[in-house]
Amino acid sequence: MAKSLITCDCLGTQTIETSRLSDVTCLDVRPPCSTLCTTQIDHAAEALKTGEAIFCCAQEARTFEAFAEEMGVAAPPTLDLRDRAGWTADTTSTLPKMSALIAEGLLPAAPSKTMDVVSEGLCLILGAEDAALAAAEQLADHLGVTVLLEDATDLPDTRSYDVIVGKLRNATGALGSFNVRIDQLQMIEPGGRGSFNLTPPRDGGTSECDIILDLRGGDPLFPAHEKREGYLRADPSHAPSVSAAIMAASHLTGTFEKPLHVRVEPLLCAHSRAEQTGCTRCLDLCPTGAITSAGEHVSIDPMICAGCGACSAACPSGAVSYDAPPVDLTMRRIQTLAKAYLDAGGTAPRLLAHDEHGAEMIRLYARHGRGLPSDVIPLEMAAIGAFGHAEAVAALAAGFSSVTLLAGPGADRDALVAQSALATAIAGEGRISVLDTSDPDALSDTLYAEIASPPVTQPVRPMGTRRQITRQAARALHPDTETLQLPAGAPYGAVLVDTKSCTLCLSCVSLCPAGALGDNPDKPQLRFQEDACLQCGLCASICPEDAIAYEPQLNLTEAALRQKVLNEEAPFACIECGVLFGSKSAIDRITEKLTGHSMFNDPEKLKMIQMCDDCRVNAQYHSENNPFAAGERPRPRTTDDYFSDRKDH
Repeated sequence: MAKSLITCDCLGTQTIETSRLSDVTCLDVRPPCSTLCTTQIDHAAEALKTGEAIFCCAQEARTFEAFAEEMGVAAPPTLDLRDRAGWTADTTSTLPKMSALIAEGLLPAAPSKTMDVVSEGLCLILGAEDAALAAAEQLADHLGVTVLLEDATDLPDTRSYDVIVGKLRNATGALGSFNVRIDQLQMIEPGGRGSFNLTPPRDGGTSECDIILDLRGGDPLFPAHEKREGYLRADPSHAPSVSAAIMAASHLTGTFEKPLHVRVEPLLCAHSRAEQTGCTRCLDLCPTGAITSAGEHVSIDPMICAGCGACSAACPSGAVSYDAPPVDLTMRRIQTLAKAYLDAGGTAPRLLAHDEHGAEMIRLYARHGRGLPSDVIPLEMAAIGAFGHAEAVAALAAGFSSVTLLAGPGADRDALVAQSALATAIAGEGRISVLDTSDPDALSDTLYAEIASPPVTQPVRPMGTRRQITRQAARALHPDTETLQLPAGAPYGAVLVDTKSCTLCLSCVSLCPAGALGDNPDKPQLRFQEDACLQCGLCASICPEDAIAYEPQLNLTEAALRQKVLNEEAPFACIECGVLFGSKSAIDRITEKLTGHSMFNDPEKLKMIQMCDDCRVNAQYHSENNPFAAGERPRPRTTDDYFSDRKDH
C-alpha cells in the first residue's frame, strides 16, 4: 500500500498544494485538514488504521502517539512541514521545499548504536565543609555518598554517609566509571567514644565512584566539563545552581544508554609509524580529551566522547567517522534534498545546516516572525561539527547555491571555521559561511538578505568516501580548472622531493600509511600518487636528508589518480656478476666515505661494497679471513672415551 501524507493547514495559517505535492512526490497526499489534532481527530483515526500514514505535524506528535496507543496501533511517523516551510513571509511557492523535505523524511533511518552504562549511585562530593556536607545530607537517602574534604575542623557525627580527608590529585572516567586519586588520604575510624578519629595520612589512595558533585568553586576537573556525563559542577555561592546539581545527581542511578557517536578504523589511521608522529588533527580538536594516542593509531573512549563530530570532519583518511548517523546517510540526505527541490521546479536552493538548538530557533521564528525563506532548506544534524568541508562541497555540487552552518551553543567554533575555510578554498568565495548567533531575528535577517551565487549548471551526486566525494564535487564546481590551491594544513596536496638531497633510501615508502608513496622493484625509483596523499607529515619527519616538503592543493586532473616518478637514478651494476642493485649514487657515496677507513684498508673489502648480496657472501666465504670458516669438527665421544677417562683418574 502506498504511503499517505496526512496534512493540516493549522487553522488556515499555511498553504499546502496537496494535488501538486502528490504529483511531484508520487505519494497519496490527502486534502489538508484544518484542526487535525482536535475537532478533526477522526481523520487521524482513519489514517492510523492503514498503518501507512505520515502525519505532517511534528508539534502534536505526542497527541498522535497517545491516540495510536489507545487504538492499539503503531505510533505514526511525523514530519515538520509547517515550521520549516509553511509558515513563511516569503510569497514564493513552497512546493519545491515541501517536496524536498518530504523526500528526505522518507529516507530510511540508520539504526542507533549504544552501549549500556550502569550507575549504582556512588557519589563523591568535593568542596568546603559547609557546602559539601549540606549536599551530602540531602543526597544520603538517594545515593551512596562520600564527601572529600581538604581540611576537617569538625567531623560530622553521622554514618549515613562517609567522610574522608585529603587532597585530590586527579580524576579520570565518566558516569559509572570515575576513578580518583587522593594524596594525604585520611579515613574515619568509627570505633571508640567521643568524636571520630582519622587514620594516618597516606598518598596515592584511589577510589571509584559513579558520580562526582564538584562544589569547590575552582577550576573544573575535566576539559569541556559540561560534556562529561556524571560530572556535576556548581558554584557553592549560588544556591539555585547547587540545588539543580543536587537534583540532577539524585537521578543518576540505574542503567543508561550511551550513544556510540563515532566509528574508528585503526588500519586507516595516519597518526604514527615507527615511533614517528604524523597526523594529530583529531587529537588537537577533541574538546573532552576522549581521543588519545595508542601507538600507530588513535583510540577513542566512548564513555568520554561527547559526539561533537569535529574529529570526523577533520580526519583525512576516514579512520574516524561520525556514526550517529553515518556519514553516507548525511550525504544521501543532502543529495536527496537538492534533487527533490530541483525536480519539483525549484531553482537555486540554499542549505542551512543546524543542530537541535537551531531547530528550536527555526520553530520560534516561524511562529513569531517571518520564518525561513522558501528557498532555504534546513538540514538538522545531530552534531553540527560533523558537517565538514566534504559535506559542504558535496551540497554545492548537488545543486545548492550556498551553504550556511548555524553554530549551536555546544559547537566548536574554531573547528567549524577551519572546515568552512577549507570548503571555501575548494568551492570558491561567497558560497559557504558560518553563522554564530542565538538570535532568531539575526538568523532570519541574514538569510533574507543573502544574495547567493548561481548554482552549478550540471549537478552531480557522487558517492564513496569523503575524499572521493570532495574530489568529484570539486571537479563539478570547477570543470575547467586543473589545480586548486589550499590553505596550510589541508588534507590534500602534493609531496615535493629535493632530488639533490634524496638518496632513495625509501624510508618514506615504508612509513606512508596511505600508500601514496611507492617504489619500483625493478629500478631505484620513488613514486607518488597525489590522490592518496593525506599530508600527514610522516614522510617528512622520517626522511634522514630533510628532502621532503608539502604543497597543499587539490589536483583535479586524472594525473592525480596515477603514480608519477618523484626521483629516480640509474641502478648500480654488481662488479662481479653485473646484476643491478641499489642506486649508483648511493653506492658511490658509501664507497667514497669508507675509503681510507681502518676496516676497509684492504681493497678487496672495499670492493665488496660494490657487489650484490650473493657475490658479497661468496667473496667473504673465499677470503683469507673467512667469517664463515669454522675449526675442525670435534670427534664425537664414545663409551670407550669415558672408560679411558675413568682409568686415568
